Amino acid sequence: MSTVHQIIPVLAPHDAVGNHTLQVRDALRAAGFTSEVFSEFRLGHHAGTGLPLSDYDAHGGQADLVIYQSSTGSSAVDWLLRRSEPLAVNYHNITPASFFEAWDDQAAASMRRARAQLGAMARRSRLALADSPFNAAELTELGYSPVQVSPLLLDLDSRLAAPDPVVAEHLARTRAGRSWLFVGRLAPNKCQHDVIAAFAAYRMLYDRGARLTLVGSEAASSYADALLGLVDDLGVTSAVTFAGPVTDAELAAYYADADAFVCLSQHEGFCVPLLEAMRHDVPVVALAAGAVPDTVGHAAVLVERDAATPHAVAASVHEMLEDDAFRASLVAAGRGVLASHSLDAAKDAFVGAIRTHLASRTGA
Repeated sequence: MSTVHQIIPVLAPHDAVGNHTLQVRDALRAAGFTSEVFSEFRLGHHAGTGLPLSDYDAHGGQADLVIYQSSTGSSAVDWLLRRSEPLAVNYHNITPASFFEAWDDQAAASMRRARAQLGAMARRSRLALADSPFNAAELTELGYSPVQVSPLLLDLDSRLAAPDPVVAEHLARTRAGRSWLFVGRLAPNKCQHDVIAAFAAYRMLYDRGARLTLVGSEAASSYADALLGLVDDLGVTSAVTFAGPVTDAELAAYYADADAFVCLSQHEGFCVPLLEAMRHDVPVVALAAGAVPDTVGHAAVLVERDAATPHAVAASVHEMLEDDAFRASLVAAGRGVLASHSLDAAKDAFVGAIRTHLASRTGA
């Protein structure tokens, strides 16, 4: 049976790309392939998972295919470009540096490097896989061929937990109106500033007791500081919670409390939290940008870019929340979207893509 290894820069807890990589490894092994994951860095409970990239020659051997999981810059790319093994690139998106240039020069430089490396791998790649049509289009533009959309391997149930009782009690005790939620790193491309502006308009126009919770770690401290200044300027400091990184139980409490998941991100390659919201039956209002329309299908209220003023977004959330039948239809549609992201079906599709590629090379 063939050997198919994976290379990923970092294996980190609660990271969609890292979890996808481990699911791919398990699916390949179950299908009879020899498969290992090699990474430069392993963090948290993944510290004992997989093998260090430095051990590749000792433990990896000459693979029939090496899959590089691409979402950031890495010296692993330079290493791969010097190798002779057939290469496949599984692309999860790299944020354009332009979003970070005003906030974090180092992060912007890292993103420029990552995009340059992605372009350099096109000449070496035998197969390119992307987890959304949006990402596939980027690969095609860079000269990759063939390019195939292959689903992200997601185990959304793995993060399900009973809501943290302390957080749940606090949220219930302090509730005075509707509850907005967004989950994602505090990052310029995710545009929490636009969510805050829309929320302030919603409070002013419709619900003075509403609150907003932003869950996620800081991607750029200067941007996070600007968000704190914005809530103060808009007079909503007491109504906005920056929850930071949270446990699974705390996240479950925030989802259980939420009336609407509001995503105004301008650049997403997939956006797993949209599906997490659907898994918790929280209706979604989102900007129709990047891969978001691909991810949500018809299971969300999509606001077009040229119409996404704070008042328009606030009105979209208000109208959805006031229409019980419409809200219920969104929740039902969300369950349908989740069914289309079945982990077993995604595993079969991914393994099938690898089998087909290897067979085409051998003529089998």
